[in-house]
Amino acid sequence: MTEPNSLVNTSVETESSQAQREHMLRTIEKTQAYILREGYKGYDPYDALTSPLFKLPFLNTNKLVRLGAQQVLKRLPLNLRPMLFVPKGYNPVTLGLCVQAYVYLAKSLPEQKAFYEKEINRLIVELLRLQSSKMRSEKYSGACWGYDFDWEARYAKIPAYVPTIVATGFITNALFEAYSQLGNQRAFELCESATKFVVNDLNRTEKSDGRFCWSYSPRDKQIVLNATMKGARLCAQVGSVNGEKELLDLAKRTVEFVMQHQDEHGAWRYAIGDTRAFVDNFHTGYVLDCLDEYQTLSGDKGFQEGLQKGWRYYRENFFVNDQEPKYYDKSVYPIDATACAQSLLTLSRFGDHKTAERVAGWVIKEMQLPNGAFKYQRYAHYENRIPYMRWSTAWLFLGLSRVVWSNISR
Repeated sequence: MTEPNSLVNTSVETESSQAQREHMLRTIEKTQAYILREGYKGYDPYDALTSPLFKLPFLNTNKLVRLGAQQVLKRLPLNLRPMLFVPKGYNPVTLGLCVQAYVYLAKSLPEQKAFYEKEINRLIVELLRLQSSKMRSEKYSGACWGYDFDWEARYAKIPAYVPTIVATGFITNALFEAYSQLGNQRAFELCESATKFVVNDLNRTEKSDGRFCWSYSPRDKQIVLNATMKGARLCAQVGSVNGEKELLDLAKRTVEFVMQHQDEHGAWRYAIGDTRAFVDNFHTGYVLDCLDEYQTLSGDKGFQEGLQKGWRYYRENFFVNDQEPKYYDKSVYPIDATACAQSLLTLSRFGDHKTAERVAGWVIKEMQLPNGAFKYQRYAHYENRIPYMRWSTAWLFLGLSRVVWSNISR
């Protein structure tokens, strides 16, 4: 029998949780209105090269200038894009993130399910149109997507719409949620098609024992751990439905590669074989979420010890006062919108709902702008308030929607 004091405490907690849920829903509604008002279009931290200036001779080929311009525009807290004639982009990943958010909102708000399912179907049509095979002259083995801007990086040069395992992985994860939670068959068909891109078009760095890492794009051989895990997740998702054993085998072999590179503390560095040895919040969250999804759908629990070690490292090293998401394991700043959003997703997935709620409350108070969008980053003495559509607003729209759904479904 429950004691009277416990009943009172439970009632107070229930009322508090209900109030927080309603506050989150109002926040989500404001953000959703902003996204719809903007037609899913917006600036991106990495969109500098869409300026017509970079179509001019010399500027369209000089890697140092292009990389430098991209980094300067990304870091400046003043938005110079209108002066440089950078257009607001229509990024396939933004659409994917919103599809996933709409899935969680359809489950959380049954009275609005018809609206969300209609919008999901509309965005799937758009994703069909924005496939890399339709946006570029190259043809690929299956459905795949890239960003809508040229991207100059230290270890790769990826033109607009060249498909990556990361962009494709974000979108297919959203589509798989639409299938698994709402029964959207077209969404699954796109996931199934995308496995052909991953299996046939990406390069592999293979070990003698069969373990391997998929490349970031068909144009490079980077060894990026969170990227290959997105391929593993997709193969496990599709293989769990269609029973294709090859997909599950490939998923396991690339998971084994990633687990081989987990350090003794439980952390994963960003990349292998180059200088990118940092350990950060959202890339760690990606690995954890993908690994948990792989184990759940494949039934293979052979990586449980590593999963728990990774979760403990994440939980102990990426939060200040159990509410402020750090960027790196060793330093707080910048406090970043994508890191905040991925924190909400990973905390919810691993059942740490109280911390997810605290992080959500902090994010709404400290990161949301009056128009419903979200700031890009905060530093110790200043902040970058540019409301990037993909990096900031769509990611946090998804993260907050996931917290609401977790609170209702548990």
